[in-house]
Amino acid sequence: MPKMKTNRAAAKRFKRTANGGFKSANAYTSHRFHGKTKKQRRQLRGLSMMDKTNVKRYKKLLLTK
Repeated sequence: MPKMKTNRAAAKRFKRTANGGFKSANAYTSHRFHGKTKKQRRQLRGLSMMDKTNVKRYKKLLLTK
């Protein structure tokens, strides 16, 4: 039986944290900043934690325990 392959698209987008969660970049950060407030732009910087409802699905994609 061949080894399972990691989904490379997901591996490039999500990072695993020490406690088993996932962090990823925020959406809505590529263009059209003139329609967003300064507060929105500031809070979209950096990474954010993935919602716990999606963690099980992404663990499967990234083949982590």
